[in-house]
Amino acid sequence: MSIFILVLFIVLIAISIPIATSMGIVSVIPGLADSTFSANPVYLLRAIISGLESVPYLAIPMFILSGTIMSKGEISKKLFDFISYFIGKKRAGLPCAVIITCLFFGALSGSATATVAAVGSMTIPILVALNYDKTFCTALVAVAGGLGVIIPPSIPMIVYATVAGESVGDMFIGGILPGILIAVCLMVYTYYYCRKHGEDTEKISETVEKIRSKGLGKVFMQSFWALLTPVIILGSIYGGLATPTEAAVISVFYALVVSLFVYRTMSIRDILPVLKESVSYCLPALFILATASAFARVLALLQVPQSLGLWIGDTFGSKITVLLAINIFLLFLGMVMDTTPAIVIVAPILAPIVTALGVNGVHFGIIVVVNLAIGFVTPPIGTNLFIASSVTGVEVLEIAKKAVPFLLFFLVALMVVTFVPALSTCLL
Repeated sequence: MSIFILVLFIVLIAISIPIATSMGIVSVIPGLADSTFSANPVYLLRAIISGLESVPYLAIPMFILSGTIMSKGEISKKLFDFISYFIGKKRAGLPCAVIITCLFFGALSGSATATVAAVGSMTIPILVALNYDKTFCTALVAVAGGLGVIIPPSIPMIVYATVAGESVGDMFIGGILPGILIAVCLMVYTYYYCRKHGEDTEKISETVEKIRSKGLGKVFMQSFWALLTPVIILGSIYGGLATPTEAAVISVFYALVVSLFVYRTMSIRDILPVLKESVSYCLPALFILATASAFARVLALLQVPQSLGLWIGDTFGSKITVLLAINIFLLFLGMVMDTTPAIVIVAPILAPIVTALGVNGVHFGIIVVVNLAIGFVTPPIGTNLFIASSVTGVEVLEIAKKAVPFLLFFLVALMVVTFVPALSTCLL
C-alpha cells in the first residue's frame, strides 16, 4: 500500500494536480481501501485542522506580512544605497551590492519570493540602465533571492523546526554562516562574470557619485532604520525577549511604523492592498501545511519512514554516502515540489535516519533548507524564476540558463555545508 500511495502521489503531481489536493487524495485512499485503517476521513479532517494548531506556524503569516510591507515601503532601496556607497565603484561592486541586499532583506522577510520581488523590482532596472545584461541581472536576483530562506528569520526553518522537533532559535543561528558562505560564492562568480564581460565604468561611477554626493552621514541615516530591522527581530529572539512568533509580530509593527512615519513610502490607504496581497500568499502556504500534516501522519501509520530508513541503511554503507544520496534526492525534490510541503513530508522521514548516524539535527535542517533553496531556481517549479520573470519580462527558461553558473557555485557551498557541520553548529 505504501508504494502504491507514493507512486500515485508522484503521478498526481506529474499531471499537474495541485500539491495540496494530491496529498489530500492519497491520504484518504488507505482508509477507504481498508476500513480497519485508523486514518479514516474523520481522523484526517482532525489532522488537517490540528496541523495548523502550532504557535511557531503563526510566525509564517506574520513574516509574510512583514516582508510585503517592507517591499511596499522600499526598505530594500535604502539597503542597496548604503551598500553601494562603499563597494559601488569596485569591479562587480553594484551586482555584489544586490547580493548583499538580498542577504539583508532575507533577514527582514524570511521569504525567498519576497526577497526577489522587493530587491529585483528596485535593483534590476538600475543595473540594466548601467548596461549590464538584463538576463544576467534577472538570474542574479533570482538565485540570490534564495538567501531569503537561509539567513534568519526563515519561514522554511520555522516549518522544519516544528516538524522535526528542533529549536527555531537554534535553526536561525545555524543558518547565519551558511547564508554568508553562499553569498560569498555567488559574489565570486559575479566578479568573474563582470571581469570577463566588462562593465560600463563611466555610467557606474556617475550612479555611485550621486549616492556619495549625499554624504555618508545622510546615506547612513536614511538606511539606519532598515539596517536596524534585523537587529530588532533577531536580537529580541536571541536576547530572550521574544519567541520567534512574537518577533514576527514585532517585525510587522516595526515595518509599518518605519514605512508610514519614518520613510513615508506608504500611506494609510496602502495598508488594505498590502493585507490582501499578504493573504494571497499566506492561504496557499497554510493550506499546504494543513494537508501535508495529514499526509505525514498517514505515511507514519504506513511505516514509510521505518521502511525507507531500513532501505537506506542496507543500500548505503556510510554517513558520507547517505548524505550524498539525500542531497541528490532533495535537489530533485526541490525541482518538482514547493519548499513547505517538501519539508513537512521528508523531515519526519529523513531526520531520524540521519540522527541515528550521528548527524546533528540542526545541521541536517540547514542541509534540507539549502537544498530546497536551490529548488527556487530550478524548473519546473522554480518559484523565484517566475517571480523574476514577472519583474523583468525575461523568459523563464532564459533566466534558468543564465542561472546555471550561479547554481554551480551554490552547489559548492552546499557541499561545504553538508560535510563541514561546524559551519552550522559552531554558533549554537
